[in-house]
Amino acid sequence: MWRKISRPFFLSLGCVCLGLGFIGLLLPVLPTTPFILLAAFAFSKSSEKLHGWLLGHKLYGPLITNWQRHGVIRPRAKWTSVALIVLLAGPSIYLMSAPGYAKAALAAVCACVVCFIVTRPGVIPGDGE
Repeated sequence: MWRKISRPFFLSLGCVCLGLGFIGLLLPVLPTTPFILLAAFAFSKSSEKLHGWLLGHKLYGPLITNWQRHGVIRPRAKWTSVALIVLLAGPSIYLMSAPGYAKAALAAVCACVVCFIVTRPGVIPGDGE
């Protein structure tokens, strides 16, 4: 199926996702990790150079590799993510001037993301940590 979708599409998707991931570092509502993982997938289908760059990235490389190979989010990354969601999204939800249903929806999305992160394995099988 993936062969039918063109290389330029995946390259564009990877660039857009990478940009959204970097924007997500600054905006508490926009998640970073899913966009970076999607960018890695898209680059693997379109550009060996960009895929290699992303896998070799000091911060994201090990996280992507752990996720792709084992479905693992290391404990430090897991708790850092949860802490940032709580510290950045919590006050934003409380202080934003929006209808109650919008605040509740945002809180629900954040809660789902936190639940997903916390329920992922934290140790690579056979690693012994």
